[in-house]
Amino acid sequence: MRGLSLASRASPAIKNLSEEAYNHRKFNKENPTKRKPKAALNPRPTDKLATPSRGKSGSKSPSLFFNSNSPISDHNQEFRVKSIDHQYISEILSREDWFLLINHEYKAKRISLNPRLVVSILQNQENPLYPLRFYVWFLKINPLLAKNQSVRVALANVLNRKGPVILSVELLQDIRNSGCAITEDLLCILIGSWGRFGLAKYCAEVFGQVSFLGLSPSTRLYNAVIDALVKSNSLDLAYLKFQQMSLDNCNPDRFTYNILIHGVCRIGVVDEALRLVKQMESLDCSPNVFTYTILIDGFCNARRFDEAFRVLETMKGRNVSPSDATFRSLVHGLFRSIDPSKAFELLSRFLEKEAVLPKVVCDTILCCLSNSKMPKEAALFLRKAQEKSYFPDSSTFNIIITCLIRELDVNETCEILDSFVEQGLKPCFNTYISLIEALFKAGRDGEGNRYLNEMVQVGFVSNAFSYNMVIDCFCKASMMDRASETFREMKESGIDPNIVTFNTLINGYSKNGEIGKARALLEMLLEYGFKPNIFTFSSMIDGLCRAHQISDAFNCFNEMVEWGVAPNVVTYNILIRSLCVVGDVAKSMKLLRRMQANGISPDVFSFNALIQSFCRMNKVEKAQNLFVSMLALGLSPDNFTYCAFIKALCESGRFDEAKELFLSVEANGCIPDSYTCNLIIDALIQQARFEEAKAIARKYSNQGISPNSIPVL
Repeated sequence: MRGLSLASRASPAIKNLSEEAYNHRKFNKENPTKRKPKAALNPRPTDKLATPSRGKSGSKSPSLFFNSNSPISDHNQEFRVKSIDHQYISEILSREDWFLLINHEYKAKRISLNPRLVVSILQNQENPLYPLRFYVWFLKINPLLAKNQSVRVALANVLNRKGPVILSVELLQDIRNSGCAITEDLLCILIGSWGRFGLAKYCAEVFGQVSFLGLSPSTRLYNAVIDALVKSNSLDLAYLKFQQMSLDNCNPDRFTYNILIHGVCRIGVVDEALRLVKQMESLDCSPNVFTYTILIDGFCNARRFDEAFRVLETMKGRNVSPSDATFRSLVHGLFRSIDPSKAFELLSRFLEKEAVLPKVVCDTILCCLSNSKMPKEAALFLRKAQEKSYFPDSSTFNIIITCLIRELDVNETCEILDSFVEQGLKPCFNTYISLIEALFKAGRDGEGNRYLNEMVQVGFVSNAFSYNMVIDCFCKASMMDRASETFREMKESGIDPNIVTFNTLINGYSKNGEIGKARALLEMLLEYGFKPNIFTFSSMIDGLCRAHQISDAFNCFNEMVEWGVAPNVVTYNILIRSLCVVGDVAKSMKLLRRMQANGISPDVFSFNALIQSFCRMNKVEKAQNLFVSMLALGLSPDNFTYCAFIKALCESGRFDEAKELFLSVEANGCIPDSYTCNLIIDALIQQARFEEAKAIARKYSNQGISPNSIPVL
């Protein structure tokens, strides 16, 4: 072939690699016996692949870089969709004569250069040296392509992900031998990647020797170095480079100052940021929206919230429009730096003055309130914002509704949803399914059915995934008849159930105590050709344990191993808990040790079942030994752990130890819930230690935890 004859004149190595790659591809196509077909167990006539027709001897040689030549345009046969052989390109770029070989492929017209293909090649290299080599090569071939923004971003991303690539003597020599050079663009990209990897000193060292690379210091290079130093937390070194700019006749620009302002604001030194702003203004370099956004974030970090709000006023006075990032920085900064209720109060006061509420502000506030589990505030703000023409998108609305469903009365949630639907909002699938599940769990079948019908009418229930979610919704509400009916409708609609469908139903029947129906579903699962997985077996074991068929549960446990399914911590926890419930704590302890011997690390639930059992048996010392083992594994006790000990200590008259343990709960990173608080408060009241009980009740009431009312207080 013409291409290979060129290779033979260029280098024997090129010829060998080209022939190896082509023969390898030809071997895979013409010798299927050496490769197992994916559909060997269940062959179909349609599984056969059409063999591409061979071209005439005088036609072009097949491309080694691309497979498939499907034309996408009848009037332009030259333009074709090609899938790139990244492995072959990697093989070329890994060789010492990579430049010669890839150059040959380009000259033989087996590779074309355009931004989309170049980005794909850069993104799909495992070794970070290879995309750098490829960039250096096409930088010489097509300098304009190397300046393409998408190409530069792709190289930067791959170096940040897979790097760093150090400019060794060997690499520089390799590049020079290829007739290429390190450009300012490429050096800026490399410096940026070094900064992300924390190589501050190396950045400074390379910058100090740029003349050896044939480059001169410039403002752009200084900006790249200063930015890298700030990102690697070397602010002092960044300032040093900033001060050296004038020695190289380089003037700082807005980018320079924004980088430094961001660096000092990140550590809360806002006064220095303000000094830099004045300095840049004195050089006729006006702050822009990025400058002000950084300042707002800095003021929030320094807890100087009034000044953060004043920055917005300054922007308005200077006709600088805040961006979405500006508003997000303000809202997130407040919620991050102070108590969420205080942050909400400050933002509400600020927004009262605004006639029109920016959508991004409302979206961010509502998301922060939802994440902070403040449903009442979220509902109040949503209604007020609605009065000012605020209209959320479906994703934001889903976050809000999810919070309201979990924390607020379902009636109010439905009212809010209906009011926005009347205005044209189209709830997403997740919004509907969350609300329907909450309504069914609350016994509000009529309203649940109404929203379910709406969801069906808009076409949300149309595939296996959506049917599985509806079935799961019924299972969680213990409405197994409806779940079974939905399963039947699914099959009648021509939608095949998958392993998730069967697992969901098996889990639902198991939790509902209908182990016979769970077994029937398991048989059906096998009839459909599915293999039971860890979720299938764990659900069956849980159902058998709930039905007090412990022996059968262990038989199922042994059977799952025979199926090649390894039990996980959830499976073991089900059995450990069930053995504790029936009082066989000794066997439960053996199972815990077996679990660890098999390389499965127990979690807090594994220990809690045993600790609670020992505490109920008044064997506190054994429970304490387990507690020590639990801490040694790096596990954090939760309220169930502490409650077991506190209750056992109180019942044995060791009230001081119980109180001391309670006071250590929060110090150990666990916030006591209302049950834990009531446990110690009741114990103190029984001992007539009313002031101590009152102090605990007052402290946790202020934190939003509601202890039971205590008449004697």
